[in-house]
Amino acid sequence: MANNVFDLAELRKLIDEQAAVPPRQAEAAPADEHEALTFPPVLLASDAELARAVPAVPLVADAIRLTAWTGERAVGPDGHLGESDAAAAAARFGLSAARLRLVWIVAVNTGLLRITAGRVARGPLSMQLTVEATLEFWDGVVMDVLDRADEGLTGSAVVDGHLAEMLATIYSVRSGVATANLARGILQSHEVACAPGAAEMRRLAAALPAELLEALSLLTYCGLVEQTPAGRTALTPLGVWAVRRDLLREGHDAPTAEEVEVFADLSAAELVEALVKGTATQSAVAGWLERRPPESAARDLVAIAATGTAGQRGAVGAILEELGPEAEAPVREALDEPLLRRYAASWLHIRDLPAPSLGPEDHTWLAVDSLAALLHLSGPAAARLDPPEDLVKLVAEMPAVGHPDTIAVLDLLARRHDDESVAKAARKAAMKARSLQHTKLG
Repeated sequence: MANNVFDLAELRKLIDEQAAVPPRQAEAAPADEHEALTFPPVLLASDAELARAVPAVPLVADAIRLTAWTGERAVGPDGHLGESDAAAAAARFGLSAARLRLVWIVAVNTGLLRITAGRVARGPLSMQLTVEATLEFWDGVVMDVLDRADEGLTGSAVVDGHLAEMLATIYSVRSGVATANLARGILQSHEVACAPGAAEMRRLAAALPAELLEALSLLTYCGLVEQTPAGRTALTPLGVWAVRRDLLREGHDAPTAEEVEVFADLSAAELVEALVKGTATQSAVAGWLERRPPESAARDLVAIAATGTAGQRGAVGAILEELGPEAEAPVREALDEPLLRRYAASWLHIRDLPAPSLGPEDHTWLAVDSLAALLHLSGPAAARLDPPEDLVKLVAEMPAVGHPDTIAVLDLLARRHDDESVAKAARKAAMKARSLQHTKLG
């Protein structure tokens, strides 16, 4: 899926709308396309069940039949069947030229067929595969299909350009997604990513419904999607397995239900510790929150953050992001906690609830706290924290805000930041912070 455009802001929005999860904070700018997303946990069929289903996928079945039909014969310079052989195979299997080409690519690339010195013959792949080998074969089939997206896989340039995003969206919604919503999401993402003019958007909007139906028909043939009784598009069990594996390859957080279930019954303190250590990812949070009243969960979390480290505050903040106004009472009480009042005010503001305003020094303090969390967090948790863009300016302001970890943060930046201007500013600011600290002690 790496060749496709991920508009993460739009994907988050569509996932939230379809899955009815708590809405996320609005983003001022498009997210970095390499940012990792957290997907809802999924239920996977057993490996044995999945392996049994692979030969029944129409694309796979046709690839096996085409292998038997082909035998040994000459191929063209491009490694494909000659014109007369291709026409005969298409007629034999009832395939269009485009689908025959896809079937041929899958048969050759997975080892069903082997091309040597201008001739094709039966390949090295055994027809008696273990469960594990069958799933590896299926993974290869799917990668071959998705890799064709930049070669006109579906016949629709706009669908091909957003195919990975569309599959990820369907993956996120167990009950399936209405075709109209898929079309809307594709158009929104295309508008953000490609900035077409109004006339071009009108043309795409008119053509996309038919193109999308054709694309979904191809993905059904490939064993990735199916239609639910309610008329929505959902991933097949094999599709869920394959898309999840691809999401993991891309660095996204795509857990199974079993993986997050172990965190659901932890105490608030245990969950925060797991997030700080990196043994739990953000995907564990939703299952944990489902087991608790929002107000009770927020109160337990606030109690931890009020006396905890910056890392614990960062982890608590990530959990509180998922709660809405129903958690207002304990968060409002946190306005009285010196280490939490800025976080509480920000949380309330984002949800359009009454809250004290924050000044420039408060925002600097929060930035220091976020950077200080890096001293405590590890693994995926640390990757969630993005340092501010104008670090040189921020660094100069740090000594004056009175954060307990200011010197540790400045020393970290001085030692490890790649930008020498930032490192130099951090060394200078650290000296100033130590001077201010000695003055206060005196």
